[in-house]
Amino acid sequence: MERLLAVVIGVLQVLIASAGSYADNHLLSRIAFGSCANQSAPQPIWDAINKFDPQVFIWLGDNIYGDIRQPFKILGKERTIGPWKNVRRFVPSSHSQMLSRYNMAKNIPGYSRLRANAKVIGTWDDHDYGLNDAGKEFSEKITNQRLLLDFLDEPQDSPRRKQAGVYTSYTLGPPGKQVKLPQIILLDTRYHRDPISSDGSVLGESQWSWLGKELRGPPSTITIIGSSIQVISNLSATTGPLFYMESWGRFPKERNRLFKLIADSKRDGVFFISGDVHFGEITRYDCGAGYPLYDITSSGLTQAIEKVLPSPLHFIVRFLAWFTPSTMRAMSQTCRYRSCTYGEPNFGAIEIDWDAFPVTLKIQVRDINGLPVTGVNISLSELQAQNSTIKVRQDRRHCSLEVMLPWIVKYRLAILVYSVLALLLLALVGLIYAATIVCRMCLSKCKID
Repeated sequence: MERLLAVVIGVLQVLIASAGSYADNHLLSRIAFGSCANQSAPQPIWDAINKFDPQVFIWLGDNIYGDIRQPFKILGKERTIGPWKNVRRFVPSSHSQMLSRYNMAKNIPGYSRLRANAKVIGTWDDHDYGLNDAGKEFSEKITNQRLLLDFLDEPQDSPRRKQAGVYTSYTLGPPGKQVKLPQIILLDTRYHRDPISSDGSVLGESQWSWLGKELRGPPSTITIIGSSIQVISNLSATTGPLFYMESWGRFPKERNRLFKLIADSKRDGVFFISGDVHFGEITRYDCGAGYPLYDITSSGLTQAIEKVLPSPLHFIVRFLAWFTPSTMRAMSQTCRYRSCTYGEPNFGAIEIDWDAFPVTLKIQVRDINGLPVTGVNISLSELQAQNSTIKVRQDRRHCSLEVMLPWIVKYRLAILVYSVLALLLLALVGLIYAATIVCRMCLSKCKID
């Protein structure tokens, strides 16, 4: 039995090595990406990803859910949620628990098939980093970095195993075709990140220095920057004070620095991919680099916002998604839902047509069956500053940040929710008052009788 197991493991290692070699030596035209995969949940979406047959798959974080979520308690001695919260909702796992969860994720059959046929690369977000919303203060980050790199089959001599953080870059494709080698840059938005409320650093100076060298280095036709959190969208500006989400928009100085770095590097063909938020969407910003900067968000492979409600109530989530203002979302009649967001399990798919002139990109968010729910077709000529047809005066929509919206538009979701709650409270008070009147009348009648 042990000999058979050793043979199986050896075959898998050969297949995984050959998959990476294929991506390194063939023109890269199909890339899949995803995030937010709970290792304990069913993961049927791998069937659709395998059917897409990507040459490369990119993890964008929350590759496992390694931390422990405390029970939902809004009342009592220990409260984990709400304005009177006094206990952390999430706590870190032990090293053995993290390792067990990574092993569980790595051995899911659909994912194992993907590893045998595609090169798998990735970065992390908070739950696989070890703690929800954690940043540079997290004490277990060094240990958990090693666990992530083992999960990704990172070579033992990789620089990623010696540096502070998991950021890295890849230039994939056959030798001698430098102009057609897409560059994939994966950022680490956890290891060096300051507290959210500080407007401090997301990347830390060492990573900023590295990123500058990457963007000013040898040119590539396409540069994909992977960030575990959204770069373009800043939904917290329009969902507050109800709830807040992590994003580069919570660090406006850092996001402006990122846009300026791309513009100053004069690198064309840059776009972002991201995860984290448990829904899929495509956003764009036209006034950051001299051409439109797209951010394709795919989240999650198992975790999805509509799963918090029963199916008959999914329309509520879709209505709220449509009602929440967004100046950055790329709207299209081809979207499955009017909001052009998708709150069920999904993955991202990138197809590059190198034979087209100019080269074209088809980028989609796809559902559990592999069908597109939102997408964009982009000509590379659109992602070049000197050729961009975008004029600020012609398209102000994608140049106005969410924080610039009039307050009544920016906070309309909160106004709606608080208005509904106020009406429900008034109705409850009215019901109690009516019940009191009826009871008094009944008591009076009983006394008379």
